[in-house]
Amino acid sequence: MSEAERRVGIAVVGLGGAVATTAVAGLELLRQGAAEPTGLPLAGLELDGVPVETATGMVDYACLVVGGWDLDGSDLYKAAEQHGVLDIRQLSQVEPALSVLAPWPAAGDADFCRNVSGGNVLLAETRRAQVDAVRADLVRFRAEHALDGLVLVNLASTERWPDPAAPVLQTAEAFETGLDADDRSITPAMVYAYAAIAEGAGYVNFTPSLAADVPALVQLAERHGVPVAGKDGKTGQTMMKTVLAPAFRSRALTVEGWYSTNILGNRDGLALDDPASLSSKLQTKGKVLDSILGYTVEDHVVRIDYYRPRGDQKEAWDAIDLVGFLGQRMQIKVDFQCRDSILAAPLAIELARLTDLAQQRGEGGVQEQLGWFFKAPMTPDGTSTPEHAFHRQEQALLDWLGAGTTDR
Repeated sequence: MSEAERRVGIAVVGLGGAVATTAVAGLELLRQGAAEPTGLPLAGLELDGVPVETATGMVDYACLVVGGWDLDGSDLYKAAEQHGVLDIRQLSQVEPALSVLAPWPAAGDADFCRNVSGGNVLLAETRRAQVDAVRADLVRFRAEHALDGLVLVNLASTERWPDPAAPVLQTAEAFETGLDADDRSITPAMVYAYAAIAEGAGYVNFTPSLAADVPALVQLAERHGVPVAGKDGKTGQTMMKTVLAPAFRSRALTVEGWYSTNILGNRDGLALDDPASLSSKLQTKGKVLDSILGYTVEDHVVRIDYYRPRGDQKEAWDAIDLVGFLGQRMQIKVDFQCRDSILAAPLAIELARLTDLAQQRGEGGVQEQLGWFFKAPMTPDGTSTPEHAFHRQEQALLDWLGAGTTDR
């Protein structure tokens, strides 16, 4: 079998959400030839004149198989219809494929995500029992679809953070003991991350939740040779910051203040209406600017407000105050009226392909070259400051892709 024919599974946490259903629908529309690969960053990419799939062995979009978990057990057609991202024509085209896909029962815990609930819940109360159930799902998924590769992607709603310094999260051995003791410093997101690593499946955290970035799980990923990447997908407002801030620094324009506000009304917005979950999100959005500029912007304000009528049509508004030559002040206003899931879904797809490629190359542990996709990129030691500038992150990814080219 050639690398182009490899079948790779994407096991999604939050399969019934807006991002996941949009990703599944998009892959189906691509298979039908009913959509162009617009918005997929690696579509059509060539390395030295050779398509990236041929040059590297990266799996083709048509060879991706999607399954996963959600607290809402509705089939994906009903879920997509409810989220309202796809238009009527697109919904009708994907109905046969999406209506036969339903999420597997999910491992949830209302203590970590208060505003999102459902009845499609794993009948496993302890953390160890949840891990065992998720691992069984991964084994079954791999066997049923004769998969050559498998990546677990976390697209679930944002969880509140536990104490990152909790002893159970510091070493692999402590984490194993904590699973057996049902230690509630171990979150649902960590249950999925651990299960993926234990089953040799690559792991991607597209959420702000703590997961594979805790020291215990980084250690396990390195020991098992499993690639892990995250966290918090960089889609709209933060992407714009990582493009604009390097330009301001390059032109010696001082950022005196940066006010950012977001309104959105989808399930992600509802989850963030809980202060504990919102705090997790703000921690990943707020660190980017100072890192790029090289100084602290004291008046850097970030707000996220749930506004139900807007649905998936998110609006991100920025007011930037700059100081230039001779101390003269200037202002820039940015109003990004975007589609949250339309931006996020293609990134989740590409991350699954890239993580599988890392696994093919035998590269386990933290995948720094995938920082281009994240607000809070992981680093192997968890303490060094990651690169945030968009253009440098992109070059790091392209360099990594080029380093593994073949003569296929």
